[in-house]
Amino acid sequence: MKNIVVFFRLVQNLSRRIQRSRLRSAMRGYRILKHRDSTGRIEILKQALTEHTLCFPQRSFSSALMGAATDHGEIVVRQLLLASLGGVSMNRALLSALGKERSRVVFPMPKEWRYILEKHGFLVANFWSSLLWQIYVLAKLMLGVAKIGKITFYGITSGKSTDFFNRYVYFSDLSPSNLPNSIPGIQSHDVVSWYLQWPGRKLDIDTVRHSVTNALSTTIESIVVQSQRWPLPAMIGWNTTAKYFIWGLRAFVFATLDCMRGRWWHAILLKESALVIQAQLLPADSLAREYLFNNSNVIYRPLWTYEAEQRGSTISFYFYSTNHEAFKFGDEHPLLPSGFKAMNWSRYLVWDEFQAHFVRRAVGPEANINIVGSIWFQASSARIPVFDKTAVAAFDVTPHRASRYCVLGGTGDYYPLSVANSFLMQVSTVARTLGVLMVWKEKRSIGRSAHPKYRQIVDQIASDSNVLIVEPGISAIDVIELCTAVISMPFTSTALIAREMGKPSIYYDPSCSLQRDDRAAHGIPIILGIYELEAWLSAYHSKKH
Repeated sequence: MKNIVVFFRLVQNLSRRIQRSRLRSAMRGYRILKHRDSTGRIEILKQALTEHTLCFPQRSFSSALMGAATDHGEIVVRQLLLASLGGVSMNRALLSALGKERSRVVFPMPKEWRYILEKHGFLVANFWSSLLWQIYVLAKLMLGVAKIGKITFYGITSGKSTDFFNRYVYFSDLSPSNLPNSIPGIQSHDVVSWYLQWPGRKLDIDTVRHSVTNALSTTIESIVVQSQRWPLPAMIGWNTTAKYFIWGLRAFVFATLDCMRGRWWHAILLKESALVIQAQLLPADSLAREYLFNNSNVIYRPLWTYEAEQRGSTISFYFYSTNHEAFKFGDEHPLLPSGFKAMNWSRYLVWDEFQAHFVRRAVGPEANINIVGSIWFQASSARIPVFDKTAVAAFDVTPHRASRYCVLGGTGDYYPLSVANSFLMQVSTVARTLGVLMVWKEKRSIGRSAHPKYRQIVDQIASDSNVLIVEPGISAIDVIELCTAVISMPFTSTALIAREMGKPSIYYDPSCSLQRDDRAAHGIPIILGIYELEAWLSAYHSKKH
């Protein structure tokens, strides 16, 4: 037993050393790009991957696996690859290769992607990348088998269900903080409460379901809010489950044979196809009237949603924030961030015309867009401490450790430590000078991932009697309601919420590096430097007195 423990400790230590070595290589690669003024190189490559149409042979996709999405097969596969492989893990592999002289990129990817990397000047270890790709495809195939087995098991054990008798909408990818809070008499600014007060919602519903497991059911004005772990309810009846299981066996054999002749796409889609057939076999009335997805997963539209839409469901994608455009540092507006041009959601819910324009640039003029104003997202049962002083709300962006910014592969250095610390210190200094209370809400708590020197500044201002810190989980709307003006770090969504609530609102850039006409500001004034900040807050404060 002791030898086993020693062995596992050795393996653990070796794994940590490998991870640290890879991280050092990635940081070295980032420094090389920065020294050459080419930090945008990775973003340009990923734009190419986003827009490159995968060259599948004619009639490549089986309707037995794809269902209503058969004609959309190429974009579905491209989205899935971008979402699962085109993120931070790819950035790390690219930077690690750049960090070692004559080193090659080792990463699981199809042959077309390897060719694109080589076109953009990266050396690729084709043998090892091909081997990893085959392992990836095999793993996806096995995950598909597991999904088919799980759905079959739930179909056998589900028994009778009342799911078929509810008229409901379904929210995907939520967390507990996105659900209505339980404080009597206080408006909860979560996304479910937003939807129920939105005039454009589905009116013929009696239930809202969501993906938060183990959440207690509640009722809002006769609408039941309850948990449903998966977007599709379990199948009912032995006959239906047997049909599904037989399909699963055939699908597995078909995808495996396809793999053996180099047609890998059905294998990586098998897990997604498992839900397509489930949607086909369910009664149409058991599907949600509307399925709502948010920008935590912007690229991949689930395969089964095409089937649900064909059977009468509305598929909507909503932005809970507006901070997704790259910064404008020069005369030209930046390119769209990679991934967005691969979107093909049926309907987009956006905050304003600026965001609608962003979606049109990404998707095209044919995009189905509804401008709905600010979309609430997060609520909390915590209360803001009472204060009886004129207050200005401050919202920043928490800086991560330097290693995190490296692997993100971004083109701009706006968010690291210096800007965030200057924002907090300068806003608190100006507020103290003018006798105004600074109410600061951290964007989110990321623990030790936050830069240690940022945490030092936070501890420093926490001791300032002129600064009131509220916990990250509290809704920004609740903070803004109690303050007379709002100062946001570019380009957080709080500035737009404040403007919509009729509060004076600005973006403050302590680095003076942003352009005032940046469309990412959505028309909110950009204040540059501490003197402009003091002049703006002083002029506003004098009007109040």
